[in-house]
Amino acid sequence: MTEPTIESRMADLDGLRMHYLIGGEGPLLVLLHGWPQTSHCWRRLIPALAGNFTVVAPDLRGYGRTDKPVAGYDKRTMAADIRALARSLGHSTLVLAGHDRGARVAHRYALDHPGEVERLVVMDIIPTREMWRRFDMTSGLASGTWHWTFHLQPDLPERLAGQDVRGYLGYFFEKWAVQRSRLDVEEYVRAFEQPGALRAGFEDYRASFPHDAQHDDADWDAGWRLEMPVLALWGAAGLPSSVPVLDIWRDYALDVRGAEIPECGHFLAEEQPDAVLAHLSKFLLPR
Repeated sequence: MTEPTIESRMADLDGLRMHYLIGGEGPLLVLLHGWPQTSHCWRRLIPALAGNFTVVAPDLRGYGRTDKPVAGYDKRTMAADIRALARSLGHSTLVLAGHDRGARVAHRYALDHPGEVERLVVMDIIPTREMWRRFDMTSGLASGTWHWTFHLQPDLPERLAGQDVRGYLGYFFEKWAVQRSRLDVEEYVRAFEQPGALRAGFEDYRASFPHDAQHDDADWDAGWRLEMPVLALWGAAGLPSSVPVLDIWRDYALDVRGAEIPECGHFLAEEQPDAVLAHLSKFLLPR
């Protein structure tokens, strides 16, 4: 069988130039990367998934080859970017799969436009609202999430990390991965050495509080819960591995299933692509 052709394209979304990878035919499946990565992290999964879907993997606002504006990093705006991309490709419904920050964008998309999201996959996260509710010194150190509050600070992360982008990002790839040799660290270092890239990534975090927190609290208080099927995947040594991931997600969604990926850290799609593909195929293509 001939492997599907994967193309690199640019879309103009009301002034935001967004880069994305696309391949295959069929229903739309959008893959959203996290920090500190780009759409490149999905390279081992796109060809297999493109046999059943039109697979699109964009660089989120501020990341990779996508524009890096000074504002718009709240997850509602970032989700609207992805919705505009889907509409530009002629799709009004989609399946969303996100990892890390991309999973937070996907969660917000599903909350804001529930009738458009047929299935949702979230990888190695718990909801942002739960991150803030559970955040204390012990959890911050134990789960490796201390960087959330550091990245919230204005200007300082850029000043310090900008002196040694490779060293700063390399710290997280080293600490968060089990299968470190499977990560394309050089690609991500190149991406974050580009002008504005570090700032944009930190703005993604800065939007988490208060903007994203306010949106999440409002939805929770209104009683909104996800009704589409949700799949949660996390690494056995991933960031949320010390908390009851499925129990937490079941407070936010009505139909949740999931699994822990053995011998895996935070970067599921690169560390254990075959295991991730098996879970995605079972969830996305139910028999």
